[in-house]
Amino acid sequence: MVGQSRLSSLLVHLALIFGATVVVAPIWFAFVASSLPGDELMARTLPLWPGDRLIDNYASVLGSGLAEAGMPPLWRMLVNSAIMAIGVAVGKIAISILSAFAIAYFRFRFRMLAFWLIFATLMLPIEVRIAPTYQVAANFGLLNTQAGLILPLIASATATFLFRQVFMTIPDELTDAARMDGAGPMQFFLQILAPLSRTNVAALFVILFVYGWNQYLWPLLVITEPDRTTIVAGIQRMAQVTDSAPIWNYAMAAAMLALAPPALVIVAMQRLFVRGLIESEK
Repeated sequence: MVGQSRLSSLLVHLALIFGATVVVAPIWFAFVASSLPGDELMARTLPLWPGDRLIDNYASVLGSGLAEAGMPPLWRMLVNSAIMAIGVAVGKIAISILSAFAIAYFRFRFRMLAFWLIFATLMLPIEVRIAPTYQVAANFGLLNTQAGLILPLIASATATFLFRQVFMTIPDELTDAARMDGAGPMQFFLQILAPLSRTNVAALFVILFVYGWNQYLWPLLVITEPDRTTIVAGIQRMAQVTDSAPIWNYAMAAAMLALAPPALVIVAMQRLFVRGLIESEK
C-alpha cells in the first residue's frame, strides 16, 4: 500500500509538472523574445535565456512608443484597458445584482419570463450581435470613447443568474425580520444582501475584470484613434507591421506587460475569489 501510494503521488506530481510546463513555456519564450533585438529575433532560433535588450525594449514601448507602428506609448493603452476592464466589471456587477434582487424579491407580472429572456441572451455572444451593437454605438456617438467600449458590454446574464441563486439561499426568516424592523427594499439590499454577497462580488469582479481586459474584437471595431486603443488591440496593430519592420520583440514586450495587471488582480484577490466560488456565508 505504501509503495502504491508513493507511486500515485509521483504520477500526480509528474502530471502537475507537465501541465505547469505546458502553461509556463509559451510565457517564458515570449519573455525571452521581448529581450532580443528585432533583427536577431527574426534571424535565428529563439534562445532559452533572455538577451541584452530587455530594459531597452520595455523602455521603448512604455516611453516613446513605436512610431513605425503608429502606436502611442504603451502606458496609455494600459490605462485605457484598465478603465475599460474596471468599468465593465463594475457595470456588470451593479446591473446584475440589482436585476437579480428585483427578480428574487419582487413579485410582478412576467417576472420569470424576464429572467429567462435575460438567461437566453447567453446564446447570443457579442460576436453574433456585433453589427447591430456597432450601429447603436455609432448612432449615439460612442465611437472612439470609453463609454463606447464599456456600455455595450455591461449587461451580463451569467452574473444575474449567479446573484439570483445566491439570493435564493437567503433564509425567508431574515427577510421577514428585516420587514418587521421597518427596513425598506433598498435598505434591506444595502445593509443585508450586499454584505452577504461580498465574496461573490469579489469572485465575479476578478472574472469580469479579466473578461474586460482581454476584449479584442469590440475595441478593434469601436476605437480607431491610436491614443484611445486598448493594449490587446494595440498588440494586434503591432503585429500587422511585422512584414515591413521586424518589431516582434516589441509586440512580445507589450504582451508581457498586458499580462501583468490581470495577474496582479488575481493574486491580490485570490483569497476572496476562492471563497466566493466555494463558500457560503448565508
